[in-house]
Amino acid sequence: MHPRRSAQEVLLCDLCETVPLQSHCELCNINLCVNCAVKHLSDSSKRHKVVPFLHRKSTNYHKCPDHADKHCEMYCEKCSIPVCLTCVTSGKHKGHEISDILEKLSAKTEILQKDLEELETRIYPRYEGMTSDVETEKAELERKYGKLTTDADEQGENLHREITAIVNRRKSAITEMKNKHLSTLNKNTDEITQKMTELKQIMSDLKSILKSNDVSLTSTYKSRNSEFRTLPPKVRVTLPSLSPQKINKDQLNEMFGSLSPLSINTEHGDTMKSAEAVSSPPVKPLLDEPRVTATIDTGYNRLFSVSCLSEDQVWTCGGNDTMKLLNLQSKLLTSIQTKSGREPIDIAVTRDGDLVYTDYCNNTVNLIRNKQIQTVITLQGWRPLYVCCTAANDLLVTMISDDRKQSKVVRYSGSTEKQSIQFDDQGRPLYSSHHIKYLSENRNLDICVADRLASAVVVVNQSGKLRFRYTGHPSNTKQSFDPCGITTDSQSHILTADYDNHRIHILDQDGQFLRYIHCGLEFPHGLCVDIRDNLFVAEWGTAKVKKIQYL
Repeated sequence: MHPRRSAQEVLLCDLCETVPLQSHCELCNINLCVNCAVKHLSDSSKRHKVVPFLHRKSTNYHKCPDHADKHCEMYCEKCSIPVCLTCVTSGKHKGHEISDILEKLSAKTEILQKDLEELETRIYPRYEGMTSDVETEKAELERKYGKLTTDADEQGENLHREITAIVNRRKSAITEMKNKHLSTLNKNTDEITQKMTELKQIMSDLKSILKSNDVSLTSTYKSRNSEFRTLPPKVRVTLPSLSPQKINKDQLNEMFGSLSPLSINTEHGDTMKSAEAVSSPPVKPLLDEPRVTATIDTGYNRLFSVSCLSEDQVWTCGGNDTMKLLNLQSKLLTSIQTKSGREPIDIAVTRDGDLVYTDYCNNTVNLIRNKQIQTVITLQGWRPLYVCCTAANDLLVTMISDDRKQSKVVRYSGSTEKQSIQFDDQGRPLYSSHHIKYLSENRNLDICVADRLASAVVVVNQSGKLRFRYTGHPSNTKQSFDPCGITTDSQSHILTADYDNHRIHILDQDGQFLRYIHCGLEFPHGLCVDIRDNLFVAEWGTAKVKKIQYL
């Protein structure tokens, strides 16, 4: 007998269990009295379907496999199977938690309904969106790769023009030398010819005298043979030679320009895992004892940032309006003043070797090319802070709102905003509202921000999803982590300056602590790494840049 049936077979409401039922909700698979049906329909979170009980869809009870004449009207929670009353009373399921099959069916139906709703409203549309994104990207492939090919052709033409100009200069020099050589030989020939003309005349005169037997001519003759016995000088010219140098293919390849690696990034949930389609860089182990290989005196009263132009030249900015390019011997190679006459917040060198700087005072990001300053980004309601250049030659800029209550990272292609990163999946701010937020793009395309007020390195993937926060070495509870500058290297290490603790933290790409760098650093502020993974550290107070080998 059904547990909710009385001896007179009166069917009661499944909710109040006191009043005879009148209706049935097909969505929830429960029986309802008049009052409970009204309350049930008032739940707007679901689309309930309440029908008269006699018009309900019949429940197809499962026949018991052990008792053919019985239907499974109950459910064994421990065995997770439908059972009949005989199964329950026979002892096989004795002591097990037994529930009503209709209640179980109702709960399962609710789960199915939620699954269907999630599939229809959230999951499937995301798959559709991904398909659309892929199709859009495929449509752009021809244009983007065409531009790469065009750029390669243009660079090839530039090199060809330079080589042709060199060849033409050499050929012009060869022609000039040939003409000079010929002129010298002609001059020598003229001198010899003149002497021969004189000799012919003398020989002719002598023959005439001898033939005439004239006493007067014979007696007055004076010999000039001694004059002509010494031959005129013979000009000897050494031919020039061309000394071709052996072509250094590696150097030529470097001059042509590098092609950044193709990274195929597969996003799993909230993480982005990188599987590069080209060979990875050679593994470089960490040195047991990092060492300072050069120290540059910048001449500032305080030093903010450093950015590598090459292995032996760095751009710097500090406590005035002048940005300086210095070599390892501290020699000033060039200097440029900001447009506004105010000190820049940060600098970065682009893949083309141009300099970018942020100007907090006039809300701009500026590009310097051939000593000419061009404003590429002007912000409204936000102020630019720190900047880095990505592998795709985009700019990533940290910025703070004018009211100093919000911070975000924005990606730009030229002057066009491509991406804004501000909140996590729960809508919470990723970054504090503090000013100091150096940033760097890692080799796996993660975006790493040193958030000083939060005492954390915040790392998101290329899509802006939070991967992790690093808040200092877990064993160090005495000294507060004070992240300032940040950079990454060819090994996907993350290096961040711990300002107050006078050291650098080295992390792997997943935020695991690897090692400290000390090297006698004093208040390390800005960081950068050159193409050979040498670390450059800008010290705030000493205004010196230290070049450190750590790999």
